[in-house]
Amino acid sequence: MTGAELSFVVDGLVEEGADGTHLLGSRCNGCNTLYFPQMASCPNPACQTKVLRPETLPREGTLYSYTIQRYQPPALFRMRNWKPYVLGLVDMGEGVRVMGMLAGVEEDELEIGMSLQVVTEPLFDDPERGAVATYKFAPVGVG
Repeated sequence: MTGAELSFVVDGLVEEGADGTHLLGSRCNGCNTLYFPQMASCPNPACQTKVLRPETLPREGTLYSYTIQRYQPPALFRMRNWKPYVLGLVDMGEGVRVMGMLAGVEEDELEIGMSLQVVTEPLFDDPERGAVATYKFAPVGVG
C-alpha cells in the first residue's frame, strides 16, 4: 500500500518511499543523539545545542523483547478482526528502541535477536479517513 491510500493513526511517525517504510526521528546537531519519535528539542541535559534535525531511522532492527497482548486496545488503536497480538521492543541501533506491533510472525516463531523490518498495515476503516494504518515490524523479507 502507498501513503496515498492510507492515513495514519498518528501523523509524522512514518515515511514510505521507493526503498520501503522508515520511521521518522530526530538527531541532535550538538550531541548527535538519535531520538524516536521526532522531538522539538534535545532532552539530553549535557547537550548545549538542543537543536534537532529530522532523520529517518534504519528500515531494519532486531527484536529485543516482546509480550503477547491478550486484551483489546483502546479505541484509537482499534483493529480489524481483533485477536491477541505481539507487541515487540525493536532495537534500531544507536540506543534507540521502538515499541510496535509485530506482523507476519506467529508466537512460536518469535526469537529474541531476530531481524525485523518496518512495515505499514491498516488497523481499521474510518468512514471519513478511509483505511487508517500504523507502523508494525515484520520479519525481514515479509511485507
